[in-house]
Amino acid sequence: MSTDENTFVYSRTDPGSPTLLTERSRIAHVRKRVIRAIRSAVDDAGAEGVVVAMSGGLDSTTTAMLAVEALGSDRVLGLGLPCYKADQPGVSDARTIADGLGIEFHELQLRPLLETFDGMVTPALEPEAEPERPNERNREFGNATARFRMACAYYAANRQSRLVLGTANRSELLLGYFTKYGDGGADRYPIGDLYKTEVRTLASQTGVPRRIVTKEPTAGFFAGQTDLEEIGASYDVIDPLLGRLVDYEESVAEAAATVGVDLETAESIAGMITETAHKRAIPQTPGIDDRVVPVDPLGDGER
Repeated sequence: MSTDENTFVYSRTDPGSPTLLTERSRIAHVRKRVIRAIRSAVDDAGAEGVVVAMSGGLDSTTTAMLAVEALGSDRVLGLGLPCYKADQPGVSDARTIADGLGIEFHELQLRPLLETFDGMVTPALEPEAEPERPNERNREFGNATARFRMACAYYAANRQSRLVLGTANRSELLLGYFTKYGDGGADRYPIGDLYKTEVRTLASQTGVPRRIVTKEPTAGFFAGQTDLEEIGASYDVIDPLLGRLVDYEESVAEAAATVGVDLETAESIAGMITETAHKRAIPQTPGIDDRVVPVDPLGDGER
């Protein structure tokens, strides 16, 4: 693995080597890099601290713990943002973690907000019923809920001069398994360079409780939803496949054969990467006179 100060870059010079970072020494290095990146981001922004939306799951718990290592407990704000009854056990776990870390934590119930939205907005915008797509409304409500959570996190960040730390991992980002302008809305993704299985290893070495590490992954879109059912494969299958497709640039057939995954599953995963490219892109302008809007137009960080 070659690295620079901003991101992890997986080397392709030895295609026979494993892609995933699971060795203790390498994970220890990753942990230091992530902590340093959080600290630098806050310092560069002149912010007072960070906000982490905590679901009680692996990714948000790991992100919160690393943020505390980077900044100290007094500069990390945790938000529990449940919307469904099924969210409550996770939020209870999040509160327990927050208490253990010594960070400020607020639980905000989003159900009334969603019910108001449903009563006032959806009647005017609801399309005709589509019986062949029974889960679409659940998914769209899940996206709305994710955007409400983002709005809460940014309200807190704006009011308290903080950055919002997103909790997405590399697997989710590559698959587009996040809500555009919802949980995909953040100032930094501290664990965004790490595949889900790598986050598990990092979490175990960071002191995340085993009950959190072994939880069934879920995006919390609706009651009973799981990543396995939504994506169609476990991360133990997905991550090595993503590594071959993206990091080693193998064809779908080559990656499937190398990892030992059936071609149909591999094609489905590859299709998710392609279909969700818009989620990872900045919205485009028409490109009149070859104009683009650079990230830093002045080139020196001035505003």
